[in-house]
Parts: sequence; C-alpha cells; structure tokens
Amino acid sequence: MTDLEDDLLDASSATTAEDWVERMAEIGQAGGWFRAVANDHQALFLDNGRSLLVTFDTHRTAFERPRKLPVGMDLADECDWSHLCILARKHPWFRSDAVYALFDQLIDEGFFDGFDRVLFYGGGPLGYAAAAFSVAAPGARVLLLNPIATQSPGLAGWDDRFREAKRMDFATRYGFAPDMVEAASDVTVIADPCQKMDAMHSALFTGPHIRHFTARRGGSDLEAQFSRMGILNHLLAAAMEGSLTLSRFATLWRRRRSDGTYLRHLQMSAAAHPAREIAICRNVVARLDQKRFRRRLAELVPGEGEAGT
Repeated sequence: MTDLEDDLLDASSATTAEDWVERMAEIGQAGGWFRAVANDHQALFLDNGRSLLVTFDTHRTAFERPRKLPVGMDLADECDWSHLCILARKHPWFRSDAVYALFDQLIDEGFFDGFDRVLFYGGGPLGYAAAAFSVAAPGARVLLLNPIATQSPGLAGWDDRFREAKRMDFATRYGFAPDMVEAASDVTVIADPCQKMDAMHSALFTGPHIRHFTARRGGSDLEAQFSRMGILNHLLAAAMEGSLTLSRFATLWRRRRSDGTYLRHLQMSAAAHPAREIAICRNVVARLDQKRFRRRLAELVPGEGEAGT
C-alpha cells in the first residue's frame, strides 16, 4: 500500500496528449503500476486500500476535468481506496483483444481476489465497459449511469448515435453488457427516461440484483450533471459501501432544484406550455432569485419578475 503525496495527483500541467500519458505513467509508477495496453489503451493502478474502484476513461474526457485526472481518482485517494483505471486514447468501447488479455491476466493473477470490496463504475459508453468487464470480478458492485448495453446491429440497430461502434465486434468476449453483470452482487442503473435511446439500453439490464433509479431530465451525460451538482462522489461512496438506496439517491438528486443548468433545461422543456413555464419561473425566483428567470417571468407575465431587480 502506498501513500501518495497530495501534489502527485495533478496532471493540469500537461498540454498535449503525450504529456498527459507520461503524467499518468508517473502517477501509476509512484503509487502502484502503469501498463501500456497495445497502442490505444493504458491501465493505471493505485494501491491504496482493501476497497477497489474500477473505472474506464478516455484521454479527451479526462483531459477536460479539473486537474485532468481520470474519474474517481480524487475520491479513491480521499477514501483510501485502490483504483484501477483503464484508459482509451480514442474509442470509449474498449473492444480490443489487448484489453481482453489484460483482464484475463488480472483474473489469472487473482488481482480482484485481493480486495474486500470492488466497485465498477461508468457512464454512457464507458458504462458499457464497466458492466462488460465487471464479470472479471464476481461479487463486485456495479454503478452505471445511462449505460449502453451493446452496439451490435442485431440487438441495437435502433441506436444510430455511434456509427463507428457498429463496425466493432460486440458479440464475442466480454460482449453483451447486461449478461456480463449477472455475477455482480448488486447493480445500480441510473438513467434519464427522457433520453429515449438511453432509456431503451437501460431497460435491457434486468435481474433481481439490478435496481433502476430515475434521473428525469438529467440529460444524456449524467456524469457531468452529477459532477456539477457535487453528488457524483457521494453516489460512488454509497455504491462502494452498499448503501445506495432509492431514498439516498432521491435525497442527492433533489439538489438539482438549485442547479442552474438543470433548471434551464426544465424551463426550455416547458416552453410550449406557458402556464407550466410560469410556474417554474416563479418557483426559481422565489427560491433562488436568478436574474434569467426573473427576466423570463416578466416576459411571460408583464409586471411580474422584474420588480425584484
């Protein structure tokens, strides 16, 4: 087990993709290990405790975060968890023989057996990877946000969002994500039912150990929404502990009532229903007194709203 220096977990100085990968290698080598997985993937492991967080990330997505770190790395360090992060240079699907071989090797080494608790996490396409590779650690917990079940044309031909993925093989090893979570101890799927495609994929995850929570109007990128609201780490911590109940999620999700981006999306969704939009604007003005909503309320109800400016 390795205690990391506080300033080690920072890649914000990286200005190019090559610099960033080098920084990830430095972090991995200082706190555990770093492995190049063929040309397009890397694996970074930080040895920091008996609980293991497993995440999947792309270079571009991680590069856009504060301190340019993979998702969950800060939280794992704070909670004294170990962290295994699989990185992709470009495609978020991890459909690669080299990635399969990595997980085969980890299984053969008994890597996952060395932890008391294991949580696989991912959202969207990365949720596909988290679900698919969770089979490598039977008994693990899994947290998925708007997960993709497959991109096999025969099973998800109705999803036309990821054209490049349609040419990939989703039918062989680590393939159909809903089947791969059958060995998990429990699976939590959080999805926005207003996102039709995401809702259809999420519905393919069925079983007595799978719970579905609804984040209505959370959008297609729930990870970004939850991060902005400051609840993503709370969800991960509760999922790791096995305490992510519907009540706990509802309490955290209630914070959306103060999130400006969520409220703007809610307002725009009501644009065709003036009475509903007026009610939303009045509620926001009364609770948060936001100028945008005051101005819109004055447009909808002359004489109301602008009085507070």
